[in-house]
Amino acid sequence: MYGFRWRAYVPVHRRRQQAARRMRALAKRGVEIQPVSIRGRAITRTFWGNAWCDHLESFSDYANRLPRGRTYVRNGSVCHLEMRPGVVSAWVSGSTLYRVNIGIRKLPKRKWASLKSRCGGEIGSLLELLEGRFSDAVMEVVTDRETGLFPNPLEITLDCDCPDWALMCKHVAAVLYGVGARLDERPELLFVLRGVNHEELITESVGHIGRHASRDRDAGAGSGGGRRLTTERISDVFGIELEAGESPVQSKRGAGAEAKAKRGVRRKVARGQSSRTRRTGTRREKSKTRGPVRRSRSSGRPTGRTVAELRRRFAMTRVEFAALLQVSPATVALWERSRGKLRMRTRSLAAWQAAARLTPVGASRKVKRLAKT
Repeated sequence: MYGFRWRAYVPVHRRRQQAARRMRALAKRGVEIQPVSIRGRAITRTFWGNAWCDHLESFSDYANRLPRGRTYVRNGSVCHLEMRPGVVSAWVSGSTLYRVNIGIRKLPKRKWASLKSRCGGEIGSLLELLEGRFSDAVMEVVTDRETGLFPNPLEITLDCDCPDWALMCKHVAAVLYGVGARLDERPELLFVLRGVNHEELITESVGHIGRHASRDRDAGAGSGGGRRLTTERISDVFGIELEAGESPVQSKRGAGAEAKAKRGVRRKVARGQSSRTRRTGTRREKSKTRGPVRRSRSSGRPTGRTVAELRRRFAMTRVEFAALLQVSPATVALWERSRGKLRMRTRSLAAWQAAARLTPVGASRKVKRLAKT
């Protein structure tokens, strides 16, 4: 014990040279080197990276030791960091190159099922999930210290081959911060680390809409309404307006017949115009006054594509856009997946036309104003 001596100080430039040589040797063996690079002072910038660091720092045991690794991760000492199901492997440059292994227990199936159930119907797309653009309710579910997606200290094992006796040395702390920086670039790795499929959250959201429809169908069957959803029930569930006494199948067939009849009329008109052109020997000229007048997208009924375009122009999540139109997020999701013109309720159509005339700033202000009421 008394004969122990600390290793001699090694300058930073020499450490980097040693680390570079070791990384080149690993690359020759077929290892894909994945260093952690930090730009500026902020280690993390996105929702997932910030949430990872905030979660770890919320535990007092970690909060006292984690700051030791900030300098290391900022100056590029984490030479390689790889995330696989249940484990984080890394090489950190110190007095020499140290190997760090962090074990993360996979998310229990019951806990994952509960998390999916509570997020059902709230996450609109895979892009929204990975960018962290969802409601505050979903954020609370995902970041909950006990039942959320992030591991607690009992689910984490730490190991480093440096001579520091502390369980969390500065090399381990640097790797934990490096995981947050890596989640900024590839947030799906958090789900890989916990051994779950992030796409199941989107599937659960889509299934959530179907369960609502199924409940209404069963309720209709119990009250003598038959096994099929009535027009009123479909409108209540999805916010799509159908003509009275018309079933979805009849509506689809009727729309097809109507479109076919219109095409026939257009062909007849075109043939008549062509024959008149041949008789007179004149060329039909297009002009701004005689040509067809384009209707604005805000007039008439929108399509699923125009709904998605307007929401992207406003840079809103489905939850925010649904609040602007005074409908549910599930309704917005259904609209965006629909083809052709949407048959909205009169109230929803009026809200859409009013929203289409707003600027992004005006739409954002209106959402905030509606949230206060």
